[in-house]
Amino acid sequence: MIITFAHILNRSQAYMLIFTFYAFNFIVVIQLVYYLFIFGKFAFAKVQKSTPKRIPISVIVCAKNEAENVIRFIPILAEQDYPDYEIILIDDASSDDTLEIFEEFEKQYSNVRLVKVENNEAFWGNKKYALTLGIKASKKDYLLFTDADCYPASKDWITTMSSQFTMHKTVVLGYGAYEKVANSFLNKIIRFETLLTAVQYFSWAKIGYPYMGIGRNLAYKKEEFYNVKGFINHMKIRSGDDDLFINQVATSKNTAICYSPESFTYSQPKTTIKGWFTQKRRHVSTANYYKSFDKFQLALFYISQLLFFIGASVLLAYQYQWIIVLSLVGFRYLFTWITLGFAAGKLKEKDVMYWFPIIEIVLIFTQLNIFITNIFSKPVYWK
Repeated sequence: MIITFAHILNRSQAYMLIFTFYAFNFIVVIQLVYYLFIFGKFAFAKVQKSTPKRIPISVIVCAKNEAENVIRFIPILAEQDYPDYEIILIDDASSDDTLEIFEEFEKQYSNVRLVKVENNEAFWGNKKYALTLGIKASKKDYLLFTDADCYPASKDWITTMSSQFTMHKTVVLGYGAYEKVANSFLNKIIRFETLLTAVQYFSWAKIGYPYMGIGRNLAYKKEEFYNVKGFINHMKIRSGDDDLFINQVATSKNTAICYSPESFTYSQPKTTIKGWFTQKRRHVSTANYYKSFDKFQLALFYISQLLFFIGASVLLAYQYQWIIVLSLVGFRYLFTWITLGFAAGKLKEKDVMYWFPIIEIVLIFTQLNIFITNIFSKPVYWK
C-alpha cells in the first residue's frame, strides 16, 4: 500500500477535526458553568429589598474640566431625599469653569463642600491623589462615589445604596448604566458590554469572590480606605481608583451588592467608536493588575467565548458532526440568552438582548483587538 502526501494530509486533518470537536465540547461546558452556575447567582436572584439605614453619608464627586456636566448633574445630587449627607466636590486643577461652578454650588447648598486640588509635580493629573484629598476632607464615616458626568436614577439613590451597609458589610457595589440613544447600534454595544460587566462582578461578589466595582456607583466605609493606606499600593497606576481598590479590599465577608433600580446611576455614553475603544483600552489595561485568580477567571471566560466561535466555525465549515455541533451551538445560545435575559431585566437593559448574538461577536473581537493594541501602545488615562 502506497501512502501519499494527500493521505497523510487527510489523516492529519481528520485528527485535527476530532481534537477540535472534543475541545469544542469542553468549551461549551466551560461556558455552561460560567453562565448558569456563576452568572446565574445574580441573574436568578430574588428582587432585592432594602431597609433604609439613614447613616451619615459623604457623596464624593471628582471633576476635571467637566463644566458642562457638573452644572447639570450636581443639582440632582443636592436634591436627594436623605436626612444626613454632604457632597464633597473635588476640582482637580480644571482649566475650564468647573471650579467657578463648584464655588457657586458651595454658596447655594449648605451641605456642599469644595476641595481644590492644585497640580502637584509628584501626582500630576492623578485622580487618585485628588480623591484622597476629598476623602480626607469628608466628615462622614461612609463614602458614596459617583463621577462628574453621572446622575442618580432617583431621589432615593443614597437611601438605596446605603441600605446595604451592615456591621460587617462595609463595601457596596452598585450599577452604573448608560443612557439609551435611539437608533444607535454603538449605544447598544456599549450598554450590553456594561450589562455583561455588571453581571460578572455582581455574580462573583454573590458567590464570595468580589473583584471589582465601578467609580460611577460605589460605596464603602472610610475605614476600609485607611486600613490599606488608601491608593498607595497602586498610586503609580493612573487608573483603578475604583476597580483596583475594590480588588484589594473586597472580601466575601465585607462586600454587598445593590441592584435595585432606584440605586442606579446614569452616564452619557460615548458617541464614536474611537472614543469608546479608547475608554475600553483603559479598562482592560487596569485588569492586568488584578489578583491572579481574578485575572485567570476573566481570561478563561473571554478565551472560551473566542474559541467557541472559532471552533463552531471550523467544524461547521467542514461539516464535521454538524448535527451535534449545531445542537451544542443552539444549546449554548439558549442558556446564555436565558441567563443574560433575566439579568437584563433586573438592570433595565432588556432591549439590548434582541441584538445579543451580533453584539457578542462584535465585543469578542473588539476585546481581542484591544488586547493586541495595548501590547504595542499605552492607553490615555485621566484628563
